[in-house]
Amino acid sequence: MNDHTLAERIALYRRAGDHAVSVVAQVPLDRWDSPALGTWSVRTLVGHIGRSFTTIVEYSARPTDRMDIADAAQYYLAIAGLLADPGQIDARAVQAGLTLGDHPLDAIRELQDRATVALDTDDRVIQTIAGGMRLSDYLPTRIVELGLHSVDLARAIGVSEALPPEVADAILAVTVEVARRRGDSQTLMCALTGRGPLPPGYSIV
Repeated sequence: MNDHTLAERIALYRRAGDHAVSVVAQVPLDRWDSPALGTWSVRTLVGHIGRSFTTIVEYSARPTDRMDIADAAQYYLAIAGLLADPGQIDARAVQAGLTLGDHPLDAIRELQDRATVALDTDDRVIQTIAGGMRLSDYLPTRIVELGLHSVDLARAIGVSEALPPEVADAILAVTVEVARRRGDSQTLMCALTGRGPLPPGYSIV
């Protein structure tokens, strides 16, 4: 996604966010405590989705002069160690779900609105969990999270999981680049051309 301008990435982020919120809007009232993803309930998963809005707000308010991360693929490689220990992620997701309160859909829409306001800025270097990186390079990571977890939520509640094509394309571009930098190009090439499966449980996130 390196050829995209900040404005283009903001537009795509908003498209991914709109889609995620549209899936949240389809959650039945009696399903918020139902299983969704692993040990997560629907509420916890939606809370985690909301963090793709809150991190934009939080990180945009933390400019830095130091550039540590060049792009979205490097971000995922840098946080691989954090993802290996899901405890912190689970705790943040559970807390985010609880924070949604009695009206989760309204809360998610409010978070999206706050993120939209926070993006009315220049392409500053922001302090993320992985280090300093440009806002335009961080946005693709939020598009990945919004898109993937929209699919997770849609599957959990039994509605259409189809992503907007431009969102799916953006996620594919990031994930393939992460796989390439991990040295998995041939494995991925063979899987995509019917010459062998991916290893069991393979994931770049």
